[in-house]
Amino acid sequence: MSEPEGVKLEARGISKSFPGVRALHEVDLVLQRGRLTALLGENGAGKSTLMNIIAGVFPADAGQIFVDGQPVRFTGPRDARARGIAMIFQELNLVPHLSVAENIFLGREPLDWLGMIDYAAMNRQAAALLARLEIDVAPTTIVDTLRVGQQQVVEIARALACEARVLIMDEPTSALTEHEIDVLFRIIDGLKRDGVAIAYITHKLQELERIGDDAVVMRDGRTVSAAPLKELKHQDIVRMMVGRDPSDLYQNSAPAAGDEVLRVERLSLKHPRRSGDFLLRDVSFGVGRGEVVGIFGLMGAGRTELLETIFGLHSHNSAGSIYIDGAPVTIKSPSDAIAAGLALAPEDRKKEGLVLEMSVAENTSLASLAEDERFGLLNAPAENQRVGRAIERCGVKTPSPRQRVRNLSGGNQQKVILAKWLATRPKVLLLDEPTRGIDINAKREIYILIDELKRKGLAVVVVSSELPEIISIADRILVLCQGRLTAEFGRALATEESIMHAALPRQKVPA
Repeated sequence: MSEPEGVKLEARGISKSFPGVRALHEVDLVLQRGRLTALLGENGAGKSTLMNIIAGVFPADAGQIFVDGQPVRFTGPRDARARGIAMIFQELNLVPHLSVAENIFLGREPLDWLGMIDYAAMNRQAAALLARLEIDVAPTTIVDTLRVGQQQVVEIARALACEARVLIMDEPTSALTEHEIDVLFRIIDGLKRDGVAIAYITHKLQELERIGDDAVVMRDGRTVSAAPLKELKHQDIVRMMVGRDPSDLYQNSAPAAGDEVLRVERLSLKHPRRSGDFLLRDVSFGVGRGEVVGIFGLMGAGRTELLETIFGLHSHNSAGSIYIDGAPVTIKSPSDAIAAGLALAPEDRKKEGLVLEMSVAENTSLASLAEDERFGLLNAPAENQRVGRAIERCGVKTPSPRQRVRNLSGGNQQKVILAKWLATRPKVLLLDEPTRGIDINAKREIYILIDELKRKGLAVVVVSSELPEIISIADRILVLCQGRLTAEFGRALATEESIMHAALPRQKVPA
């Protein structure tokens, strides 16, 4: 049932401070029924802090929130949900050992006449939500077995199950495929028709052409602009977000004419559960010294599996040959890969790339401790010196190398992962979605670092779901579809249309 047009939620003069940081300073926000308001700004601008206050995660120091014109005070997320406010968090907020259905209805489980959880009803309702989102996952599947993108869809299903009248979405498409994004946007259109007020945090400005109505730009905890999107140009938005001209975002110097460092021949990977099926089939390519090769494909195309297989994570199910500097190498484990000169920065940095409770220095040294070991003892001064160089080289912004990595921004966490692998002095750097979920300035710093590494002769392979990014930073682009390489483009000939055409399945790939 739709609601009348008008203001659904208003925040006035919201301020919030944390120890040593003023996160918000007298911020105003209006969310209208049936409209999507984009919250734009770099990481640290205050967007997520503002949304967390509206969702009841923590209180404001000053200011007032109004829902349907009435002042409200939230003591926790339950109070906000009771007023029809739901939030989809950027960092996945799921219970890994529970099923998809159990996560969707956590705290709101349907009960039978005995007051017990009605699992059959819960699974039926979850299946209907998943079908609405067009995701082929059983409601009984354990969440921890899902890929990041699939887990993101489960988060979205949980918010939809609440039938919220105010829906806050924090980078909801950061790990989704093009198809999943299209489905989400269709659902957003339907929610807007039903009168739901939506706040939408994103760094992907191109998404707003399809779904956006209004925009609020924030910088340094303050509101810089609030206006209908049709009155704003992308360049103006970026300039307001970062305080400078956006034309120098990407960095890509001319590729060096180097010898081939990495050669992959006929690499295949069997599906772990479906007999006779393959996740990768006969993939062959090379990467030269001082070259950045981009890999694009839709989710399920095998991009992550390709990097993981090269790195020795699936040796029991894979076949094919890998050459480093022209010589064949046997890679049965990540240890073999590191010894051969390979490094892998994974897609899920918090789960697979970092130990969040350890310090920046400890995380940076994890992959290269053996270099500072003598007779079974760690040479601490040598370790500290090497770690310090890697942190400085990657531009990690931290109060101290002893700071817990959990407390850093997403961009700085990504730089710690890069510092960790650069400390191993690799020949080939494999990067899986290196800029996912980080702000524009942090992205630019990552691009500059990749370009610097390329100029120093490193061979770099980058997987990215963002076509403008991969076209801008890669010297060559390989396209994967259903586990096969379907196209290769040089920088001069690569267009978004041609790459997407090669990425879309045309027919069932024969076994």
